[in-house]
Amino acid sequence: MEAPSQQQTHRQFPCKNCGANLQFAPGTRSLVCPYCGTTNEIAAPSDARVEEIDFAQTVNNLAPEELVETLAVRCNTCGAETTLKPNVTAARCPFCGSAIVAQAMSRRLIKPKAVLPFHITHDQAGQLFKDWIASRWFAPNELKKRAERSDINGVYMPCWTYDSDTTTRYTGQRGDDYYVTESYTVRINGRSERRTRQVRKTRWSYASGTVFEHFDDVLVLASHSLPKGYAEALEPWDLKNLVPYQDEYLSGFQAESYQLDLPQGFEVAKTIMADHIAGLVRMDIGGDHQRIDSMDTRYAGVTFKHTLLPVWISAYRFHDKTFRFLVNARTGEVQGERPYSWIKITLLVVTILIVILLIVSMQGQMR
Repeated sequence: MEAPSQQQTHRQFPCKNCGANLQFAPGTRSLVCPYCGTTNEIAAPSDARVEEIDFAQTVNNLAPEELVETLAVRCNTCGAETTLKPNVTAARCPFCGSAIVAQAMSRRLIKPKAVLPFHITHDQAGQLFKDWIASRWFAPNELKKRAERSDINGVYMPCWTYDSDTTTRYTGQRGDDYYVTESYTVRINGRSERRTRQVRKTRWSYASGTVFEHFDDVLVLASHSLPKGYAEALEPWDLKNLVPYQDEYLSGFQAESYQLDLPQGFEVAKTIMADHIAGLVRMDIGGDHQRIDSMDTRYAGVTFKHTLLPVWISAYRFHDKTFRFLVNARTGEVQGERPYSWIKITLLVVTILIVILLIVSMQGQMR
């Protein structure tokens, strides 16, 4: 969902004392100069509410005022589109560790309306990285060196949140258990004996009905840059603490442009809602067992927000494979991939074999 580019928007916040660019300080509502320490509080917006936007109206008639121009660089390895810090012309992709050169592309995208500001600081994320690596016995030494360098980037991840009222008509089957007495024969001490036992059976009957549910803030990550499993494992996000978007929160951090557009995101949201609706249908059918034959869901009053979520990422390539360390910059939840050092594993195996041989040798001498 893009429109032709018309205007570039890229805000910087110069320090009044030394002219350096101010950076957002995680866990605060302030911008701080990294050189002279000057602190500027971020002014609260006139309307502190996070606005919900009508989904159908936006899809059918995207207003120009809902668009913002974004300059981003694209990683040719993983496809991520991220911003670079001011005056930086080359860097490494925060999602896969590949080298990228700043050949910026201009896109007009739907404005973010909400943001979860960084709460975990860079130093705290670095310590979490070190602690995580320390618990990995067979991690290569190179991984530990990266932790010592605190090679971690702060990135805002794009996502959509959807609200919707749903009405679902369903058909299915209800299974009610009942028991019958069954006779059987057993042989005991060479003699046959008749016994009985209770056998469970299920009586199925047709079921149909309608269930209603309101969904609030169904979260869909609008990026393909992180493995789905790791991205989902960073949840939950404290979406109740969303604040209206302001450029100041992005100062000093990178931000990724969304790759999953608004209609595509809603299709993903439907699958998330469908799992919950199926549970409601089973409850409505009742009985001991349920079979769902069909569900027809109608969505009404659909609204959305384009939201940015904060993540600390260390991405690196090891033997031509990408590994990532991720921190939810709100809760401190850690997820990570790591390579194995086969040298360390081999040394451990050899050590174990030597110990076993020594024990066997000592037992032989004692006989």
